[in-house]
Amino acid sequence: MRILLFLPFLLLSACYSPSDRRSGESDKIRLITVAPAHFHAALLQKQALAQLDTNVYVYAPEGAELAAHLDLIQSYNERREEPTHWNEIVYQGADFFEKMLKDKPGEVVVLAGNNQHKSFYILESVKNKLNVLADKPMAIDAASFGQLEEAFAVAARNNVLLYDIMTERYDLLNRINRSLINDKELFGELQKGSPDNPAVQMESVHHFFKTVSGKPLVRPAWYYDVKQQGEGIVDVTTHLIDLIHWSCFPGQILDYRKEIRVLDACHWPTRISRADFQKSTLLDNFPDFLSEYVKDSLLNVYANGSFEYEVKGTYVKVAVAWNFEAPEGSGDTFHSVIKGTKATTCVLQGKEQGPVPRLYIRKAKEVKQEDFRRQLEHFLQKEDAPSLSLQEHEDGLIEIVIPQEIREGHETHFSQVAEKYFGFLKGESMPEWEVPNMLAKYFITTQALMLAKEKADCVREQHNFVSLPAEKH
Repeated sequence: MRILLFLPFLLLSACYSPSDRRSGESDKIRLITVAPAHFHAALLQKQALAQLDTNVYVYAPEGAELAAHLDLIQSYNERREEPTHWNEIVYQGADFFEKMLKDKPGEVVVLAGNNQHKSFYILESVKNKLNVLADKPMAIDAASFGQLEEAFAVAARNNVLLYDIMTERYDLLNRINRSLINDKELFGELQKGSPDNPAVQMESVHHFFKTVSGKPLVRPAWYYDVKQQGEGIVDVTTHLIDLIHWSCFPGQILDYRKEIRVLDACHWPTRISRADFQKSTLLDNFPDFLSEYVKDSLLNVYANGSFEYEVKGTYVKVAVAWNFEAPEGSGDTFHSVIKGTKATTCVLQGKEQGPVPRLYIRKAKEVKQEDFRRQLEHFLQKEDAPSLSLQEHEDGLIEIVIPQEIREGHETHFSQVAEKYFGFLKGESMPEWEVPNMLAKYFITTQALMLAKEKADCVREQHNFVSLPAEKH
């Protein structure tokens, strides 16, 4: 059945010429998907996008990862509601990347997969005057950060666009939180904090075994190898740093050479049993390349980390943890605390909140309750969001209630990122802060990794994670 499913793709690749264009689509952007070993590559195509040619050119090595990617694309094409019409034109072979650079059948290279060579693929693509839309992380260590620096410089010279997929900016909760933080009458000024009491804290907890597009996700074995995937401290933390800078320093260019200092970092492993590894990868045993991480029959994956840094004089703390599987009825979680001089915003996702994070705000001691409530009501009016409401909780917290029906799921955000990026390609001006702030983000993560490796492992139970400020009102 699988052979029949992929046969149309293979036949098309045999007769394809890079000069071929579908009639009537000469103004459409053509995607080149390179080695799609992560499901994020397919999620960019979950919805039909007006800017895109329906022909998508895929270059990859043969194997289960390519098959899984094509399966997902086919499922989008065959669904009953709003089916897509992607035509995947596939080249399979060990020389897939060299072949892609020779053919150059499209304008945008999509990278979402094994991160070991991603910065190299990025650099070589922009050298060949190809735009790049890359899944995070674009760099996983100091060496790849150096390649990324060069890639941005080359992209500027070649007038091509290099961009990473920051989906969290499109979450409605994060957008509202950003508006709260930048309402000076309500929030005040962002506090500076201190190394022991940072003004900004964010934590994210993820899981190796999960469901994507309605099916259990099968992870490739390399996903558990930090040399290929990258440690947790350089991976999911990119989203958290991006949210912090986008929310707290909107529209500001951040110079990582002058305005950012990474102060401290540590990391520790998630221990995976053979049974759980088999459940996640469908492989019976740990492959040889993971043997150096196996101790007492458990695979030690350095997927967890925490670090502190200073940006423009503000102290920030970021933490990430990976468990194997979420408890039933729950999933990945996100927590945030951002302190202003008049109020503190909090995103909480514990037992009380359930599977969906919720947004709260709490006034500072010196702010009068009636003034605070009036400012909150005024904020809701300015947001022009009649579906939002306020609900008071214990300890002075007021929840900005966001009805679930107006909150889009995480998978939807990939299409929104893609539309924004393609808008830049079609002539929309990209903000001048985007590129320097991408570099700042990866400077922080790769510097944190260097610091963490210099220290002994930290223990999560002994390490302070995101918590609400202690004062009560």
